[in-house]
Amino acid sequence: MFTRTASELPRVLQGFESINRYWDRTHAIPAAKILPGEYYVTANDELITTVLGSCVSACIRDRVFGIGGMNHFMLPASDNGGWGSGNDIASTANRYGNYAMEHMINDILKNGGHRRNLEVKIFGGGRIIHTGTDVGNNNIDFVRSYIKTEGLTLVSEDVGDIYPRKIVYFPATGRVRVKKLKNMHNDTVVRREREYQKNILDVPVAGEIELF
Repeated sequence: MFTRTASELPRVLQGFESINRYWDRTHAIPAAKILPGEYYVTANDELITTVLGSCVSACIRDRVFGIGGMNHFMLPASDNGGWGSGNDIASTANRYGNYAMEHMINDILKNGGHRRNLEVKIFGGGRIIHTGTDVGNNNIDFVRSYIKTEGLTLVSEDVGDIYPRKIVYFPATGRVRVKKLKNMHNDTVVRREREYQKNILDVPVAGEIELF
């Protein structure tokens, strides 16, 4: 069976070279897989995928030009006055929803998107970690508030519940496939999120970003 190598994938936009990209055999299309604290923007016909627990992903695209991306954030917002580095897609700043949203929108606009054309779909925020604080619900409240405050258009959502989700997003068309992982042992997602949350809370946010 013919498979493509990484060198045969379409050229990645500047700044996203560190993102894991591969040829998706199921959909016969280039793909990018993002982890917590990452986001990816493309102007090509690619898919972006991730697995969410209590984290939230926003899928945002310019519906006219097809330029779009997906982020994956763990915590709602930071009240730190500084901006995270816009040159580091996996910046610790992107652990927070406000940075993850601003950074990704900025890159969509920088690569030819127009704010008036942006449409948003949101996913995740499941209650998979049973603690006193409902992290997932806090993420949902944040991203809904952000979208409203920024005057963006929310076209669909699949949030809440108690299950992890696998998200597959096609920015060129806006199509999203969502699979709730009801039969999956949640231990892997829970352990990853607990460890990630513990690590990122100890790292300060710093740097600057130029917003378009």
